[in-house]
Amino acid sequence: MLRPFLWVILPYISLTIFISGHIWRYQYDQFGWTSKSSEVLEKKQLRLGSLLFHWGILFVFAGHVMGIFIPESVYATLGITEETYHLIALVGGIPAGLAALIGLLILIRRRATVKRVRATSSRGDWIALFFLAVVILTGLSATLFNIDSNGFDYRTTIGPWFRSVLAFRPNPAYMEQVPIIFQIHVIAALGIFAVWPFTRLVHIFSLPLRYFNRSYVVYRKHMPKQTDQPHDIY
Repeated sequence: MLRPFLWVILPYISLTIFISGHIWRYQYDQFGWTSKSSEVLEKKQLRLGSLLFHWGILFVFAGHVMGIFIPESVYATLGITEETYHLIALVGGIPAGLAALIGLLILIRRRATVKRVRATSSRGDWIALFFLAVVILTGLSATLFNIDSNGFDYRTTIGPWFRSVLAFRPNPAYMEQVPIIFQIHVIAALGIFAVWPFTRLVHIFSLPLRYFNRSYVVYRKHMPKQTDQPHDIY
């Protein structure tokens, strides 16, 4: 009973909350749709942690797109062997994962130790950080434990399962032989999607697209009032 819930029901619960939660948030909390920057409270740790985290996550996301969304048959057609793909995944994934983890740890330390930042932190901030930490730690651990190119291949298990969920034909059989560390990674990722609309993570979708077609802002110079009375000259 647990397997159908985790790999059939839970993904759609998470996806439903993700979509409906963003719609609700946008309709009723547009003023809260922000990253709630705390840069004015502390800059040094934020600059380093944010830089490492965001660049690391960007490359990690790109790696997930390559491994999960693109079927293995595409790589075979392009002549990319399992060993070559595995090497690319390790060379790109480990540094990116470490950068994201170090950046996240700096941000967590900053939020916990800087009094002014801690005072302005919400429960949603800590929940988002918790899920991000679990996802990054399990993902990096799974990569390090799977260095052997003859080990577990998520492109033939997690990848097809994920695509079957998106196609509304979920097949939990793909997840039967998936190692526990990968399963925890997937479940934690579903948790992030579920809490995403209610945290500051929504700022990822706040692209300033309307900036390009907005009207010009006209500034008028304030001039002191001129008097019509002639000045007396002595």
